[in-house]
Amino acid sequence: MAMTAEPPTPTGPVADDATRRRELAAFLRSRRERITPEQAGLPRGPRRRTPGLRREEVAQLSAVGVTWYTWLEQGRPIRVSAQVLDAIARALLMDQTERGHLFALAGAVDPRPETECPLVTGTALCLMHRMAPYPASLQNARYDVLAHNGPFAQVFGDLTELPPRERNCLWLLVTSRRWRETFLDRDEMLRDLIAKFRAGMAEHVAEPAWKERLDGLLRESAEFRELWRRHELGAMSPHVKRYEHPEVGLLSLEHRTMWLAPESQAYRLVAYVPADDATEERLERLAELADGPGGACGTGPAGSGDGPVAG
Repeated sequence: MAMTAEPPTPTGPVADDATRRRELAAFLRSRRERITPEQAGLPRGPRRRTPGLRREEVAQLSAVGVTWYTWLEQGRPIRVSAQVLDAIARALLMDQTERGHLFALAGAVDPRPETECPLVTGTALCLMHRMAPYPASLQNARYDVLAHNGPFAQVFGDLTELPPRERNCLWLLVTSRRWRETFLDRDEMLRDLIAKFRAGMAEHVAEPAWKERLDGLLRESAEFRELWRRHELGAMSPHVKRYEHPEVGLLSLEHRTMWLAPESQAYRLVAYVPADDATEERLERLAELADGPGGACGTGPAGSGDGPVAG
């Protein structure tokens, strides 16, 4: 009896693409089935058997063709634009985490990466402001500064004056003249932060926001490119850094971190605590030089960094 050879199992990028498409299809179906017509602003109508929304309803809400959306849920090899993914994410009422997962599975860059992050709550902001006269900020795993208190602005600069994409510790260590001149341990800090960023990126390598941040740094700085090629890794640990403030002089600050979410390397409160009595006195003097109090719970003072943040 003649034997026929089975076709070889796809490997490499082709297999990866097929797996990604299957995951994307399953994810879209799961999100569609959990949304009720009422949540989407649609009438339920009689004889509805489909859990959640129908495919044609998602297509209608997203302004795309029914056949095209059906193919997407079937995992077919079709091209999908970021604008269409954005419309689908809105139609399926995805939160920021789900939206990021959608774009990662589709291999696309989110055109709206700076949507407000719900994890930066009023409680977290209140705690951050209560750290005064110590500088404090809320950061995510990419070292984006989501918010900061008044003392932080006095010591490191008011980041609300910068475009949202530049409110990032790595970006500022690479590009900011102020940070280069006042951070006495700037070169060591940059190497350490790049090593930590690389270690953290291992868990987020497929996420567009991480890739976008890395690509921007690689384009901007030959120094960053050289350090990135070393493949050094670092872990979170308390450490003391020195800053030369133009008004009060040398500040020796210990970085202390408190996690605000259970996920590894998630949102955190970073406090800059005096490492000696002289720094304690200088921070108190800096607070006296400020126009007002260091901040209160709620909306916070002007320049405190509250408001929409990059998730």
